[in-house]
Amino acid sequence: MRELVPAWFRATVLPAFLPAALFAGLSASAPASAQDYPARNVGGWTVAASKDARGCFLTRTYAGTGETTLLLGLDVDGGNRVSVLNDNWSIKPKARWKLTFKLTSGGYSDHPVVGMASDGKKGFVTTFDAKFPSHFAGSKAMHIYRGKVPVEQLTLDGSGAAIAELRRCVGMHAATPATGVRGKERSDRIPRDPFAPDARRRSGE
Repeated sequence: MRELVPAWFRATVLPAFLPAALFAGLSASAPASAQDYPARNVGGWTVAASKDARGCFLTRTYAGTGETTLLLGLDVDGGNRVSVLNDNWSIKPKARWKLTFKLTSGGYSDHPVVGMASDGKKGFVTTFDAKFPSHFAGSKAMHIYRGKVPVEQLTLDGSGAAIAELRRCVGMHAATPATGVRGKERSDRIPRDPFAPDARRRSGE
């Protein structure tokens, strides 16, 4: 693993977490603030919190041809996003494909993905249903195909422990109000309805 949080993931994946059902049964022993969560290695995976405090992610870079990088991100509302990139792939950004994902536990046929590129690597990003993290955690491997053409065959050793930690991290964010833009008080100069006829007068301008 070359780095804890690849730059392309920060720029492309972190701002785009998707909302879904809220995770339940999260660890009660989690620290009180999500800001206190440092990136850590769990079962060979790096687990870290997103900068926007909307979720967490796990990542692993595999040795071998093209050094494939796999990332799974989870939002506080339960949405997920998976990215797979490789130095040697030629898939074009925004190109749409349908790939088949076969896991030891579960699978997805003709699943839509979208091409992306960052940090010299090309690959794809996609989202799955709410059951995917559990399938991921219970699998030893994930094989990906484009029709009959093998795209990648990735081992998922340690994924169970990594997903458990990922959910703990997400639980911390769900329990802690996000800081920054969402936590900042609105200026008194900003009208309640900026599109109302008297918005200019109420804004003090």
